[in-house]
Amino acid sequence: MEAMQRLLEIMAQLRDPAKGCPWDLNQTYSTIVPYTLEEAYEVADSIQRGDMAELRDELGDLLFQIVFYSQLAKEDGHFDFNDVASGICDKMIRRHPHVFSDARYENEQELRHAWEQQKAEERTQRKDPSGQTSHMDGVAHALPALIRAEKLQKRAARVGFDWPHAQDALDKVNEELDEVRVEIGRGDKDRLQDELGDLLFSMVNLIRLLGMEAEQSLSRANEKFERRFRAMERSLQEENEANIQDLSLEQLDAAWERVKRNESGT
Repeated sequence: MEAMQRLLEIMAQLRDPAKGCPWDLNQTYSTIVPYTLEEAYEVADSIQRGDMAELRDELGDLLFQIVFYSQLAKEDGHFDFNDVASGICDKMIRRHPHVFSDARYENEQELRHAWEQQKAEERTQRKDPSGQTSHMDGVAHALPALIRAEKLQKRAARVGFDWPHAQDALDKVNEELDEVRVEIGRGDKDRLQDELGDLLFSMVNLIRLLGMEAEQSLSRANEKFERRFRAMERSLQEENEANIQDLSLEQLDAAWERVKRNESGT
């Protein structure tokens, strides 16, 4: 708590109108959003690489972002850091009655159902002035598109709007792929982009129904591509003094296939 108080005081000093930092004084909620997203991704990256020393530093950077928003809100008379901390404490206690009260759940499925029901009730309490609510409420627009697609699909699935089997979703993928082929032939970029989006959305659905996560699947594909491309570069540099950009597509493809064979051991 002593360190937390020190951090709050440092933030207040950075925003002091007379003696603060000009850069920090110029920031708004909107201008620091990109830094917040960057810090969150750096936390995820350090976890993925298993670098605990870096994770400690990145968590500090992310915490600073929360303190920054809280300071701005305090200056505007909305809330302060204590309100943020109190709010999450109340929420966690409310959402875990099996830990902090006498609720009992027979299995993880019952626990998850109760969790989602509590979240739905909270969304109802935050309904817009028109009184209208939707099962799609609360799915943040700023989420990465793949993650948001999965969350939207899960919300729809809760009310039964979902494919019963993964095979049905695979059939939909093939249908959307056919529509992409048609639009490529027509040359209408707007319609093509719509169909490509539908194809991606249907792929997320398939991956979800197979019990996996689209974001993780694409991340693994990214890592595999980068690993193989780097190996191809090393191989070509050892074999050929020419720059990789001077090689033909056939030469590059042959080198790529060699890397794949080496990885598989065949």
